Amino acid sequence: MGDMTNSAVDFYPKNQRGESNHAGEFGCSLDELRSLMELRGAEGVQKMQDTYGDVNGFCRRLKTSPTEGLAGNPADLENRKQIFGRNFIPPKKPKTFLQLVWEALQDVTLIILELAAIISLGLSFYQPPGERSEMCGSAAGGVEGEGEAEAGWIEGAAILLSVFCVVFVTAFNDWSKEKQFRGLQSRIEQEQKFSVVRGGQVIQIPVSEIVTGDIAQIKYGDLLPADGVLIQGNDLKIDESSLTGESDHVRKSADKDPMLLSGTHVMEGSGKMVVTAVGVNSQTGIIFTLLGAGGEEEEKKDKKDTNNLPDIKGKMLEISAGKMQDGNMENSQNKAKKQDGAAAMEMQPLKSAEGGDGDDKEKKKAGSSKKEKSVLQGKLTKLAVQIGKAGLVMSAITVIILVLYFAIDTFVIQKLQWLPECTPVYIQFFVKFFIIGVTVLVVAVPEGLPLAVTISLAYSVKKMMKDNNLVRHLDACETMGNATAICSDKTGTLTTNRMTVVQAYVGEVHHKEVPDPDAIPSKTLDMLVNAISLNSAYTSKILPPEKDIGLPRQVGNKTECGLLGLVLDLKRDYQTVRDQTPEEKLYKVYTFNSERKSMSTVIKMQDGSFRMYSKGASEIVLKKCSNILNTAGEPRGFRPRDRDEMVKKVIEPMACNGLRTICIAFRDFPGSPEPDWDNENIILIDLTCIAVVGIEDPVRPEVPDAIKKCQQAGITVRMVTGDNINTARAIAIKCGIISPGEDFICLEGKDFNRRIRNEKGEIEQERIDKIWPKLRVLARSSPTDKHTLVKGIIDSLHGERRQVVAVTGDGTNDGPALKKADVGFAMGIAGTDVAKEASDIILTDDNFSSIVKAVMWGRNVYDSISKFLQFQLTVNIVAVIVAFTGACITQDSPLKAVQMLWVNLIMDTFASLALATEPPTESLLMRKPYGRNKPLISRTMMKNILGHGIYQLTVIFTLLFAGETIFNIDSGRNAPLHAPPSEHYTIIFNTFVLMQLFNEINARKIHGEKNVFDGIFRNPIFCSIVFGTFAIQIVIIQFGGKPFSCIPLQIDQWLWCMVLGVGELLWGQIISSIPTNRLKFLKEAGHGTQKDDIPEEELNEDAEEIDHAERELRRGQILWFRGLNRIQTQIEVVNTFKSGTSFQGALRRQSSVTSQNQDIRVVKAFRSSLYEGLEKPESKSSIHNFMTHPEFRIDDSQPHIPLIDDTDIEEDAALKQNSSPPSSPNKNNNAIDSGINLTTDTSKSATSSSPGSPLHSLETSL
Repeated sequence: MGDMTNSAVDFYPKNQRGESNHAGEFGCSLDELRSLMELRGAEGVQKMQDTYGDVNGFCRRLKTSPTEGLAGNPADLENRKQIFGRNFIPPKKPKTFLQLVWEALQDVTLIILELAAIISLGLSFYQPPGERSEMCGSAAGGVEGEGEAEAGWIEGAAILLSVFCVVFVTAFNDWSKEKQFRGLQSRIEQEQKFSVVRGGQVIQIPVSEIVTGDIAQIKYGDLLPADGVLIQGNDLKIDESSLTGESDHVRKSADKDPMLLSGTHVMEGSGKMVVTAVGVNSQTGIIFTLLGAGGEEEEKKDKKDTNNLPDIKGKMLEISAGKMQDGNMENSQNKAKKQDGAAAMEMQPLKSAEGGDGDDKEKKKAGSSKKEKSVLQGKLTKLAVQIGKAGLVMSAITVIILVLYFAIDTFVIQKLQWLPECTPVYIQFFVKFFIIGVTVLVVAVPEGLPLAVTISLAYSVKKMMKDNNLVRHLDACETMGNATAICSDKTGTLTTNRMTVVQAYVGEVHHKEVPDPDAIPSKTLDMLVNAISLNSAYTSKILPPEKDIGLPRQVGNKTECGLLGLVLDLKRDYQTVRDQTPEEKLYKVYTFNSERKSMSTVIKMQDGSFRMYSKGASEIVLKKCSNILNTAGEPRGFRPRDRDEMVKKVIEPMACNGLRTICIAFRDFPGSPEPDWDNENIILIDLTCIAVVGIEDPVRPEVPDAIKKCQQAGITVRMVTGDNINTARAIAIKCGIISPGEDFICLEGKDFNRRIRNEKGEIEQERIDKIWPKLRVLARSSPTDKHTLVKGIIDSLHGERRQVVAVTGDGTNDGPALKKADVGFAMGIAGTDVAKEASDIILTDDNFSSIVKAVMWGRNVYDSISKFLQFQLTVNIVAVIVAFTGACITQDSPLKAVQMLWVNLIMDTFASLALATEPPTESLLMRKPYGRNKPLISRTMMKNILGHGIYQLTVIFTLLFAGETIFNIDSGRNAPLHAPPSEHYTIIFNTFVLMQLFNEINARKIHGEKNVFDGIFRNPIFCSIVFGTFAIQIVIIQFGGKPFSCIPLQIDQWLWCMVLGVGELLWGQIISSIPTNRLKFLKEAGHGTQKDDIPEEELNEDAEEIDHAERELRRGQILWFRGLNRIQTQIEVVNTFKSGTSFQGALRRQSSVTSQNQDIRVVKAFRSSLYEGLEKPESKSSIHNFMTHPEFRIDDSQPHIPLIDDTDIEEDAALKQNSSPPSSPNKNNNAIDSGINLTTDTSKSATSSSPGSPLHSLETSL
């Protein structure tokens, strides 16, 4: 991959130069393939037939075989890469260090300081004529003293230098963070593999190694890495929303629509495709190139190219408009990041991770591509703004007081005139005052906050990699610390995902262990072996163990591997069966999906008849069975009564042992007339049951312990699984999710739906609130149920605090729930690409105990930030008060600008590094989670901040006003403008810094612990920073001289400073022994959102749109207002009709603006839901940017929930007739007519306005 940067430019000219001979070599050129992939459906099929004959002809032209694939020799692969390009989209170059420096310089406070420093520098070189200076008043006295004037420039220079330091450190942080993300990126890319056929073998290769002509195997959940033409497909449905914006899944088949595009998601089925275009030549690549992701050269190249690609340009605009939620693409270092929305750098599909985005903070402020602002981010921003405002006010007051004092003293008391030659002297004073003011501001503004968050998160992310958590969105790791509930899958997360068949019911005998082949009738055995071998994905196989002693390796779908293992246990070979019927000969495949909960394969027999093998969840398949093979291997009738008996005697006992029960069945069809295979309802009935097997999936040994830790930490673990309720309950007991005798409930998806929906089949939040607190197991659940549950818990206001929910998922169908959750965990091994795209954290080992580690790290981040805040706010308060009072009383800040900048550097950058990198401890799991609205600064922390602030202020003011007598030195107060530094102020500065250093050790504990040194040596960064700062401080005091306004101190003075510093530690012990609850006056600060607020995330997200479902959930609270509001609106509207004035007038007079907005939102939501089908999320930003990733449709649950099924259909029909359901406003003509019983009538009559009515047009105009 030496020339990975090979961009479109590099290989266009080659193609054009050598096009003729390439065409000779390969029978089709790059441009032909590109234009072929721009066709869709019938056009594509037609073009294929006209140009290449059929798929085989096409493969011959590309010198590949549909069955064997490429030979895989390196020379050929390299040649293909040269001619057709590599499967790689060159990312945008990262920002250079200098660019990052330039960005860091944009900070407003730093700019103000730079200006002040430059003015100060300029003025220090201007010498007013000496003899006039006494006329400028006593305040200017001593300007010339002992050649000090020459040193006047030093302060300005020193400020500039310290600004440079701050900038440099910030830029370096951004740069290293960027580098880390690039590393993370490349790791994600390397892990992204795809199955291709080479030399007749199916192998997994990195996505970037795919070349044109490869035969790729695609299956449910894949994200296509390149463009291709389908050779053979089973029931294939693709979600092309990332390219076309169409949310409906597109059915693909070799004879109707064989064109597959990179960056689209396989939502159902499986198949094989021949790769036709890779990298920048694929459809996604072309769009990326147009978006400029491939660097500037391509942009130049494409300016020539775009004219003849009008449709792509249209597509590009559509993508950039619709999918890139981030308008300002410029600040993305790695376009991949922002294309999280568009086709997410699909060549290495998971690239859309956190991208190499250095502008993390801006990115989060923009609330860009990931959900809302994270909980912590929100609280911190609020806090920083408040502190900043306070600092600004303080600094302004400081400057005003200084200027007034000077003016009054000079011109009123000394009665001096303002002489022209004195102007520079006065200006020098004003600049000095201004610098002091700015310094106060600099110290007050906690610009270390974002830095601390970033460092802490980046450090955690790096360490979490070691704990098998690959974090894709930075804020996820901190949100995880607040998690109050985890909804986990069962298979693979809580269990080992190594399936083995341990019981079987065959030939009417229940075998408690795998039977001997002789114990099964030979007819039945043959049937069973064929049913298992043929009716499973041919990618599922059992390979010999890697080590001699290990277990055989299971590749592919684990349940199928368990069944194939049964075939091997029965001393038969599944491969010979498959060789007799290769995959191409399978007549029709109904792949497994969450609706069917079964998989069926049809094969054509020798005599022309058909046989269908079926397998699936036992209670579902048995319902479709009307026969069963008896002891002789002959079918006999199987009545519902027999079925109930079998469920009782066979299936339930298996399930109660925690086994997963699978039923295997078949059905024969006549050859003529051929059945209508697309009508599943008539195909998948009347089956003959061959066997029911019980598959064991043992619980992971470390899971019970991990779940216990979660429960101690106050996190509720719920299991959401597609399995039988008895199996689920048995596993939940083994894991410790439920323990016998507790008050909890286990529900099936059907019951859950029945309980949470009202008569109309709508979901009601109040009903969910009755269930979720006790719900521990949800079995036989569909993806929609999972999404409903997660959404219900997140939106619930039940209990004293709002819930923060984490969800694990591996299947494509888990996408909606993963996106809705506060933190989505995808499985790294078993997970599909779609699930990984929708997730925030990928568990690289699929293990539940890694989630516990994530919780620990998340809490650690939260605590680190709190520690830093506690430290920073103490320094802020003290420094600001000292500078302010000092300036007001002595006309000069006791802490000079350069010293303040040094203090700022200590408390911001160094402290954030030291406190943000504390490693987590197990004790973090012993407390309850903070939840959404817990304030950042607890009362204990407030006590610490105020307590230490009082100590430091007392010490400093004592030193300031009595220091000269205590130490018997000259007073430094009221020194003239360029006076030499004094010992007095040096001691103050030194003491101040040493107190901060020792307070930094106090800040390590925020929950009132006594031992602040606990575990201090486990954090080498902390120790080195404390000692390093101390060493630099010695250098500054002893050798800093004029730039730092310091003078070397004697040893006894140093010792006194040290004693006062160490006093912090002793004082800290005193503070921690005062019980917080005694101090009633303490307030908490840095609140999140209050319980009764509408969550600010939603307000920020988009005041216009709140999706339909969300409205439904809030209905209870809003109904009263809405009822009133609606009536008012109606009366207004009626009056308006009468008076004929404008609608706006009516609406303007509406009483409550907010409810009006809500109503408008509802109208919008409703209107779009009318057009798009009720259940689809209507606002693209509401269910957190559904568009960005595959467009998950949340209506796949209809088939198996009869109750909802009917109501949904009726409801839809009702909607189509009268264009408005109860939830939309201003429609109740009848209510208005009926005049008196307004309130009672609202709901009934709401549906009355017909599309033609004037009110309908009002709604449209809204």
